[in-house]
Amino acid sequence: MYLIGDIGNTEIKIFLYNEKFYIKKRVILKTKLINNKYLSQKLSFLKFYKKKINKILFSSVVPSSFKIIKKFLKFKYCLSIIELKSVILKKFINITVNKKQVGSDRIANAIAVIDNKFNYIVLDFGTATTFDVVIKNKYLGGVIAPGVSLSLQTLISKASLIPPITLSKTSKVIGTNTDTAVKSGFYWGYTGLIENVIKLISKQTKKKYKIVLTGGFSYLFKNMIIGKTIVKKDLTIEGLLKIIKNL
Repeated sequence: MYLIGDIGNTEIKIFLYNEKFYIKKRVILKTKLINNKYLSQKLSFLKFYKKKINKILFSSVVPSSFKIIKKFLKFKYCLSIIELKSVILKKFINITVNKKQVGSDRIANAIAVIDNKFNYIVLDFGTATTFDVVIKNKYLGGVIAPGVSLSLQTLISKASLIPPITLSKTSKVIGTNTDTAVKSGFYWGYTGLIENVIKLISKQTKKKYKIVLTGGFSYLFKNMIIGKTIVKKDLTIEGLLKIIKNL
């Protein structure tokens, strides 16, 4: 069996796959809550499978949380984690930048889409909004912009007169009250940011791309992007699975 995990700034996804790579268990944890007691509660299912798990691969952008989970799995279940960046990645992807400066989740996303036929821009709506550029089997780097949710929560916390707001699509640009004005600002503002960044990447590289969206707000912007667009909910996990199958 195979245990795969993606440790992000907001949440942690952990998947248990059987020997045929079908999902046996899926768990979502809150990163800020990570401690041994919380892990004991959420990962108690591992006691039934620990002797069957022969490979564990995680990606992590939160070293402190990874350290806690690694130690917990080692002492609680005698399981050892491999972190993505400790894997020899050359057979999966040609990284043309310093991989120490690229989040493991972004590398996993790039590996997930590689097919050696097409070029891709991976747009991830996470804590940050990231754009990663993949040309055939080469990872060129990308763009990091403020995350949609983080930006909204920061605005709400800093502006006394702005109430909690749930973002949604809007056809109108000019808002008639605080709620619709903020929704418009975020929806059309991020739409403009996305369109412009994709346009500039295409211009700079002189390439055409398929756009792959992942992360929480993928659904909100999917139909606003010109060109071939695909939504992949658990793209990082797909990349990790692709790697672990060949370890």
